[in-house]
Amino acid sequence: MTDQLQSLSEGRWKEMTLAEQLGNIGSEISRAFNWKNKGRAEMSLRAVDRALGLLDLSLAAGLPYPRLKELSRAREVVADYFYGENGYGSTEKNLRAYFDWFGVMARNRL
Repeated sequence: MTDQLQSLSEGRWKEMTLAEQLGNIGSEISRAFNWKNKGRAEMSLRAVDRALGLLDLSLAAGLPYPRLKELSRAREVVADYFYGENGYGSTEKNLRAYFDWFGVMARNRL
């Protein structure tokens, strides 16, 4: 676990709303796409790994079932897109749109 993830796991992450958590995860997903589009596969996968690590922190936070289901599906889709065969048919556009919405919600405190 990186120092940053270790720091988040020790308390700050659990204090964030689900929208804040998914907004931060979305930032890593955006970084992954930006690096991928620049042809920097290694940097892209590092960002994906950070996003998956943050999703794991959220899953470990003990949220109610509907939120766990949402987080589990998000993790599954992200891993499938970047590491699997993209069986869900995800696109960069729809993954960005999904996660960006949470960033907007967190910023506007919806």
